[in-house]
Amino acid sequence: MTENAGLVPFRQAAWDTAIRLTGGAVLFDCDGVLVDSDASVTRAWSHWAQHYRLAVDDVVGSVHGRRSADTVAAFLPADTRDTALALIDAYEIEDAATVGGLPGARELLTAIPASRWAVVTSGTRALAQARLRAAGLPPPAVLVSADDVTRGKPDPEGYLRGAAILGVPIGEAIVVEDSPGGIRAARRAGAAAVVGVSVRAHGCGADLLVTDLRALTWTHGGLRVDPARMLEPRP
Repeated sequence: MTENAGLVPFRQAAWDTAIRLTGGAVLFDCDGVLVDSDASVTRAWSHWAQHYRLAVDDVVGSVHGRRSADTVAAFLPADTRDTALALIDAYEIEDAATVGGLPGARELLTAIPASRWAVVTSGTRALAQARLRAAGLPPPAVLVSADDVTRGKPDPEGYLRGAAILGVPIGEAIVVEDSPGGIRAARRAGAAAVVGVSVRAHGCGADLLVTDLRALTWTHGGLRVDPARMLEPRP
């Protein structure tokens, strides 16, 4: 997981009390928010890039928060994409067992009623399920994956769909994201609030930035945010 370099905890004096975000449901991204898959993603996509003789850094640098199909389409001609997509899907599934949960994820997910949270991911359903299972996290009652949308993040389709399945207006849902594309998707959807996780989300338009999910506690009607685990730019 990317370290929070260049950021420091908010000065405690900046807030007299914990922040409370009002919302009837929480929509989580998966990778980088619930599970620590960075190393797995790098291994799988590096292997894939080498197979197609592509620049590894260019490929790996473009994948986070993006559907695999969209990445494949950006690098390869149309007549090779189906085979290439099947290959990266296989690489990622094979490596999914190495993925662990991020701090606070299990505690937060088990505290929220199952009918009040969903996972909205750019990964395939099979990959998201494999990573959540490997991380020992509870399976979501609602999972919106790359298989379920016609347009991936930063398009708002996934978040709109997740809220609709939960039966909560998107304007009453809190989104927790780490990628620039995911934050843009949540904003475009009209989420009640967007919580950015880790330095990756810095400067991308989230309402606030936290170190990890240990900063968040479910309360009736929303989330409580611990100021001690919030981040701000280093002066």
